[in-house]
Amino acid sequence: MEPIKPQRVVVMTGATAGLGAHAVSRIAAQLGTRVIIGARGSGTVPPDAEVIPLDLASFASVRAFADAVVRQLGDAPIDILVLNAGVQSATTDKRSAEGYELTFAVNHLAHYLLVRLLLPYMADHGRLVITTSSTHDPANTPIAPKTMEPQELARPSASGFGSGVRAYASSKLCNLLTAQALAVLDEVLVRRISVIAFNPGLTGGTSLGRDSSRARRVFFTFLMRTVFRVVGLFKPEYVMSTAERSGELLADVALGTVAPPPGRIYVSLVKGEPTFPDPSELARSRNARDRLWRESAVMVGLD
Repeated sequence: MEPIKPQRVVVMTGATAGLGAHAVSRIAAQLGTRVIIGARGSGTVPPDAEVIPLDLASFASVRAFADAVVRQLGDAPIDILVLNAGVQSATTDKRSAEGYELTFAVNHLAHYLLVRLLLPYMADHGRLVITTSSTHDPANTPIAPKTMEPQELARPSASGFGSGVRAYASSKLCNLLTAQALAVLDEVLVRRISVIAFNPGLTGGTSLGRDSSRARRVFFTFLMRTVFRVVGLFKPEYVMSTAERSGELLADVALGTVAPPPGRIYVSLVKGEPTFPDPSELARSRNARDRLWRESAVMVGLD
């Protein structure tokens, strides 16, 4: 009798709606795969997936989730860690449980803390995927950040029209910088863990703006179906993908079916196909990378 192969363990955030739901369904369908999802509610998840409560707006919840994952797995390591959850607000008025601006706290700080807590429990040759966005890059998006000021992102001095979109773009830059920092950690290099920053591109049918007013959601839908379609004729990055296709590629990246060339960590979905461009100049800055890592550690209590 052949020996029983150990299960492949996948831990994922942002898996109950939008592209994440499509991705986790594809991942869970793989034979011998155990899926653990962190979420505020059960949402739509595969029937065999395990859901552990997780509120990314609270560091206490992040720590409790990480502890629960480690307890439930016992000696089994995490083969794939997918950090896909994200929020986008109209302004920067909302705060996390610790008092940080909500978009920065959820999209960056909570995932930074989570990966720091779970990295020691990842398998050698494992895979870590962080969802980012092309909005981080000024070459693609006019509102993309030109500087990296973690303290200002954590506690903005101003809010108002457009501040929420700018905060989202900055948080996605933070995701890319975090991926860059993780990729050069001695622990990651020695254990041959693959780190990938995944950009699903402009995607319809997501739950990013779920907390926005109905009028704002209607307006954004109108932009995506009209203005962005026209812009997409000249800039391929603005060609809208479906949640199904973006989720399919996220699953392929997580499973290793799609991987960037050696020396690169950025995968970007453009016109439905994976590309491997350079991220923005700021996303490749060692000074910005190291500063964000240090200041984030202090903010989440890991200094």
